[in-house]
Amino acid sequence: MRRLWLKILLAVVVLFAVLGLLAWFFPDKILTVDSGPVKADVLVVLGGGGSHERPQRAVELFKEGAARLVICSGKGDCAANAQRLISMGVPAGLIEEEDKSSNTLQNAQFTVVMLRAQHVRSAIIVTSWYHSRRALACFRHFAPEIKFYSRPAYFALARKDWKREGISRLMRAEYLKLPGYWIRYGVNPF
Repeated sequence: MRRLWLKILLAVVVLFAVLGLLAWFFPDKILTVDSGPVKADVLVVLGGGGSHERPQRAVELFKEGAARLVICSGKGDCAANAQRLISMGVPAGLIEEEDKSSNTLQNAQFTVVMLRAQHVRSAIIVTSWYHSRRALACFRHFAPEIKFYSRPAYFALARKDWKREGISRLMRAEYLKLPGYWIRYGVNPF
């Protein structure tokens, strides 16, 4: 009986080691969700990330005609992101701000209220590649009646950029936050 438990324990350790290696070497395959070319009613730009990649990605999508309205979400980043959007050509009248949220869960909670008030049926979440799975899961959790898509920014996707841009630390945090949000808030990341 003791040998059986040792074999089971060894199998579990090997499984976690393999999963850890896969997570480290292929984070883009695990953390990233990209819906591909889609159109929606609104783009939702989440605060955080670097200083430029999320609003820059939103501008690209806006100019491609992916959506007609942009909502910037995130306390502290909201106004700055809105200004970046305007400076890159998005008309100020087409930008709204949600400036109360302090984390991804609140981004979803507070922005969903705005989306429902406007009778939005579809939205594209714009965030960083390593944050896209959790962000999309949060929005889908709080508004299953709205169709959400993900079109992340791919800033610092190359492994050589991770350390310089601080991506390694952010990725490690995502690997903790994904199960943490699932356990604590019921936000299923899959």
